[in-house]
Amino acid sequence: MVDRNDIGHRVQDVYGRVGILRDIDPAWEDPSDPPYDRSQRPVAFIAPERGGREWHADPTTVTRA
Repeated sequence: MVDRNDIGHRVQDVYGRVGILRDIDPAWEDPSDPPYDRSQRPVAFIAPERGGREWHADPTTVTRA
């Protein structure tokens, strides 16, 4: 599990993808969910080391690489 102290460090998600932890939002709401059906959940934002599309993951499934 990662926390805010790991921001800026290499991390690995449950699928084996490695990237840089950019941020953790403890109460993130997915903007693609319908407004009446949104729930808050913790999310880790991870960016590829050499650039590319950022992805998000459950911070409890992300570890320091």
